[in-house]
Amino acid sequence: MQDTIFLKGLEFYAYHGALAAENEIGQPFIVDVRLKVDLKAAGESDSVEDTVNYAEVYEDVKAIMEGPPVNLIEHLAERIAKRINSHYNRVMETTISITKPNPPIPGHYQGVGIEIVRENTND
Repeated sequence: MQDTIFLKGLEFYAYHGALAAENEIGQPFIVDVRLKVDLKAAGESDSVEDTVNYAEVYEDVKAIMEGPPVNLIEHLAERIAKRINSHYNRVMETTISITKPNPPIPGHYQGVGIEIVRENTND
């Protein structure tokens, strides 16, 4: 199955990070979400009930990203994937990427981040 729903470049300002300055000053985060979903039924029916409503997924991601601060973006990604996989039974696999475009690291780069892939084992 190669069908995918994606939410790309979701931008949030939040206070996550292992350094005290990150928790005090905050910083921007960019989140990308890819959901492996069978979209054939939705393509044929033209009904939102036969797919995953990406507006609802956005609200789930926003609640976690703008929620209480955590140390690691790995933890945020894990929470987002668990939330999606537990609430949307049509999702077969969730990929979450979180980028810090301006982390407190000397150097020149477009960002640093992580990506996780989690299969949905909730039947």
